[in-house]
Amino acid sequence: MKTRIILILLSLLLSFSIFAGDFKKTSSSMILEDGDTVVFIGNSITHQCLYTQYIEDYFYTRYPGKRIVFHNAGVSGDLAADVLRRFDEDVVLFHPKYTSVLIGMNDGKYQSFNHEIFNTYKKDMSLLLDKLDTLGTIPILITPTMYDLRPALMGNNWIESETADTIHYNATMAFFGAWVLQTANKRGLGFVNMYEPLNRITRQNRKENPKFTLIEDSVHPGPDGQMVMALAFLRDVEADQIVSTIHLAMYNENWKVLDTVNGKLEKLSDHQIRFRFTSEKLPWVVPEEAVQGYKLTDAGHKMSREIIRVTGLKPGKYILKIDKKTVGTYSYLQLSQGVGLQENSLTPQYQQALKIAILNKKRNDEAVRPMRDLWEARKVIWKFNNAPDDFDDANEKEETRKELIKYFGSVDLKLFLMQFNSKLPVLHKKAKTIEDEIYRLNQPVEHTYEIVEE
Repeated sequence: MKTRIILILLSLLLSFSIFAGDFKKTSSSMILEDGDTVVFIGNSITHQCLYTQYIEDYFYTRYPGKRIVFHNAGVSGDLAADVLRRFDEDVVLFHPKYTSVLIGMNDGKYQSFNHEIFNTYKKDMSLLLDKLDTLGTIPILITPTMYDLRPALMGNNWIESETADTIHYNATMAFFGAWVLQTANKRGLGFVNMYEPLNRITRQNRKENPKFTLIEDSVHPGPDGQMVMALAFLRDVEADQIVSTIHLAMYNENWKVLDTVNGKLEKLSDHQIRFRFTSEKLPWVVPEEAVQGYKLTDAGHKMSREIIRVTGLKPGKYILKIDKKTVGTYSYLQLSQGVGLQENSLTPQYQQALKIAILNKKRNDEAVRPMRDLWEARKVIWKFNNAPDDFDDANEKEETRKELIKYFGSVDLKLFLMQFNSKLPVLHKKAKTIEDEIYRLNQPVEHTYEIVEE
């Protein structure tokens, strides 16, 4: 009897070990090296070139010694099936180390949950992930973002005629997102949850302002909402939170360096706080359009800590100067606890990072978004010629024909592809030229710090 029980237990343990062996480790950290490429796959929310831009700003300033290439592969209106059609030219061609996938908002068809629609989404997403696996890239799956019903109820919906059908659409996106999480876990892929913070922050702010929204048209987050998305991405891929740290202390009546992180400190005076510091990194700064979202999420504290700490000062107030310019006045207690400089627009490091953010905005506005516009036009003209049933009715198809003629002079696919193939390299070259300037501008600079009693 005992022998039988032991055999049964061994069998169960063996079965469990085989079953457990099917599980894969969860991918988390995003580790980029010089020369690596990141591709952002998505629909119109990625085509907007906002959350992607703010993520780029982070990496440009956090890793100036690494030349990282970013490629936006978002196209307005895209379903997972559309990504599959352009996969070779818009993804494979760039040999990405990491590929983020933010697809689903359009796949749900803006209606209450429908099993047939969901099964199509699962099938096409699974095919896409299989292709990414074959490519050898590391996928990062992102939940569909929030569908905000309130603007729709206020008459500001992007798809006004379908408001009644979309009353539960945010729940549909939650269901899609749960599948994305389950799939990421099953395949051992990276995972980013953008749905949760968008919903949470919206709910929090509606305690004071019931009309608050991050998504004015219910579907496409504005700059502040996209800042929420960028922060969610960086936190979920475990990006580095520290810009630099300086810790000085009085010891035997002399100032000593207790610690520095991500920088080189030189020539600290013995009897006064004056030294030179070269930070290896810059604070994460975003363009003006997203500053409110940056503050709303406390992004500086969460992902861009630039700390100076001085212990041993006698009670009083002290002036911090960098390169002879006053950047702030702080009490001895504040300095002893550590002062965060990451959002101080008076520091030369902030100004250097701001110039990078402005340059990257130019890169996205003048080169990247126009590229994505070309890809969108290519998709539309291809469907016009090859998939006429994709249009809702004859009126929509006729309006599309007029728009194509207006902007491209023809609905002939071959003629359009000639324009596409001539314009796209020019835009890539422009993006590369601005990127070169960003990498010239983001290099470490030595600065002189001084702390004097007020």
